[in-house]
Amino acid sequence: MREPARVEAAIELLDQIIRAAKENGPPADVLAARYFAERRYAGSKDRRAVRDLVWSAIRRFGECPPHGRAAMVALADENASLTALFDGSAHAPVEITPEEKRATGGLIPAWLLPLFAEPIGETEQAALLDRAPVDLRVNTLKATRADIIAEIPDAVALDAAPHALRLPTGYVADQLLAMREGRIEVQDLGSQLIVQLCVAKPGMTVLDLCAGAGGKTLALAADMANQGRLYASDTDKRRLGNLAPRCAVSGVTNVEQILLDPGKEREKLGDVIGKCNVVLVDAPCSGSGTWRRNPETRWRLTPDRLERLVQIQKNLLQLAAEMVAPGGHLVYAVCSLLDAEGRGQVDEFLSTHSGWTAHSGDGLPGIAHGEGLLLSPHATGSDGFYMARLQKL
Repeated sequence: MREPARVEAAIELLDQIIRAAKENGPPADVLAARYFAERRYAGSKDRRAVRDLVWSAIRRFGECPPHGRAAMVALADENASLTALFDGSAHAPVEITPEEKRATGGLIPAWLLPLFAEPIGETEQAALLDRAPVDLRVNTLKATRADIIAEIPDAVALDAAPHALRLPTGYVADQLLAMREGRIEVQDLGSQLIVQLCVAKPGMTVLDLCAGAGGKTLALAADMANQGRLYASDTDKRRLGNLAPRCAVSGVTNVEQILLDPGKEREKLGDVIGKCNVVLVDAPCSGSGTWRRNPETRWRLTPDRLERLVQIQKNLLQLAAEMVAPGGHLVYAVCSLLDAEGRGQVDEFLSTHSGWTAHSGDGLPGIAHGEGLLLSPHATGSDGFYMARLQKL
């Protein structure tokens, strides 16, 4: 493909991503994979160049553009070499005119700016749109960190978490032998710190309430050395169905899955009410802390959707509290840096639930905020999270 044709392809793909954002369609990476699968003539350099253009536009504009051309034209206004590729030749975009529409706005949707936790200023917000590195968790059921470093020279140990390694941005880890054998898992540093905050130990009864595909469940199992009872629950049958094969590869043997019925969760969790030493609530949220990986989700979030998520989080906190045994802990986490989803939820919970107290971050890195910690790309080199550890007295 000629360079102008790559720009036209980027506009076409952006149109699909914008439409999906407005209609709650497939995520951008899925759409990109489909786009190139239908265009086998595009070589690897072409695909890389088109992806770079598309994701540059997505990262640059927090407000959803009216269409793909508006986004690329606005990028071209900031880059003369890109402007020259709008030349109207075969398979190329037509020349730019002064009056046509352009994408506008900054990195963050304007309506979200006042909702960020106070410590997350402009520098922190800008870092949310950087490209993310590839973080690994060493599965201590099968390996040590020293073993993996010796095997993967590009891996660098992270001081913040005992089992964390980092690979360069863009590194493809899926085909590593250690990955296929279950000795390592791809897991962001922030997620590992949340598991660390749980302080799960062998012999405990632990509930991962919103387990999803089970990344944190596997890490909890390793901390428990496969000893004790570890429950992984979720309402999403498809995602929870991924856990069993992952357990098999990772050598995890103490996990029991519980598929929950939305609105009837207590019925399925009756056996563990008031019996858990640790309950982890990694709640559904806006995902504002994961924009490095999924920047187009900024275009999907609306005030109404945020309000619905906040209510879901409140309900999950209430449900989780019922599962905790006296003296046990509830760890609440969201991959968000918005106060309504983080500190606000914890503050409200403590103000309305007597007999609970907050614990410090046990020396973990992060920005102290209320009764919990903020993690962020700039401050901790991780995705953005809010996490807090609460004890039932």
